[in-house]
Amino acid sequence: MQNTGLKTSDFDYYLPQELIAQHPADRRDHSRLMVIDRRKGTIEHKIFNNIKDHMNSDDLLVLNDTKVIPARLHGKKYGGSAEIEVLLDKRLDERTWEALIRPAKRLDIGGIIELGKGFYAEVREKLPDGKAILSFASIGGFEKELKTHGNVPLPPYISADSSQLTAFSKRYQTVYAENEGATAAPTAGLHFTKELLRSIKAKKTYVTLHTGYGTFAPVRTELIMEHKMHPEEYEISEKSLVSIRRTRDNGGRIIAVGTTSARLLESANIPGTGTTDIFIYPGYQFKVVDALVTNFHLPKSTLMMLVSAFAGIDLIKKAYDEAVKEKYRFFSFGDAMLIL
Repeated sequence: MQNTGLKTSDFDYYLPQELIAQHPADRRDHSRLMVIDRRKGTIEHKIFNNIKDHMNSDDLLVLNDTKVIPARLHGKKYGGSAEIEVLLDKRLDERTWEALIRPAKRLDIGGIIELGKGFYAEVREKLPDGKAILSFASIGGFEKELKTHGNVPLPPYISADSSQLTAFSKRYQTVYAENEGATAAPTAGLHFTKELLRSIKAKKTYVTLHTGYGTFAPVRTELIMEHKMHPEEYEISEKSLVSIRRTRDNGGRIIAVGTTSARLLESANIPGTGTTDIFIYPGYQFKVVDALVTNFHLPKSTLMMLVSAFAGIDLIKKAYDEAVKEKYRFFSFGDAMLIL
């Protein structure tokens, strides 16, 4: 049973600003890896490439193959000079999106944003927290215009200049990204190279969960149980579900790469597409996931709550204190942990 008395402040920790990674490691698999053994309560320090030493042929590695779209757009209020930023979040139909607008106060319902020559967005409805429903119109077709005018939305805590944007945007995709639809990367997967994946003895299967703003949205409630997760779309195949069942039947471990894969695995038990708004926090009993590859997450985030549910609040606090002491790099372009 999940703990209904936990507070958001229970998942806070001290993080020096200089430990927030501003750029990716020189090589994807050369970031650091903290290995946490839940049963023994131990912490080891390794390099990410060493992760293959902790997997065997009976295990199943589950990876999220979602691909980040160029969801960040910049434009101006039509007929004016006010600069507007649009971050697409959830597609509602072929030309309608739920999106974040900054600054939202500059636009009313019916307001038009000019995003490029012949590319416009109309505010159809305003929502809380700076969100809005936007309807897009374009001469060249929405997908083409998005690729022309949009950028991959790097997290706001990464300060990339124009000379770094292309390289950083490429590194903000996993090497196995295939199914377009995410507006944020499943960052645990950023550490894998194709060579490393080939060298890992564990079997692999791919699932899709289109990560969006909701995964990283701040928890604004004092009691975490009052927080509502944003629904995210997923797809899982019959082949993946069969692989999961066979692995468990044969005594192997299900190793989720990232909190996105973990949330999908704990949500879906039939093949096909769907949405999940599962909120995992301490007290939750994991039904599928046996081990977890994950990055170091923001204080007081739902991701901190998930890894605390998986490894225990005390062990995660110990691990994060150790990471700060050892100067690990945090967040999307930072280092990783393997929780066994």
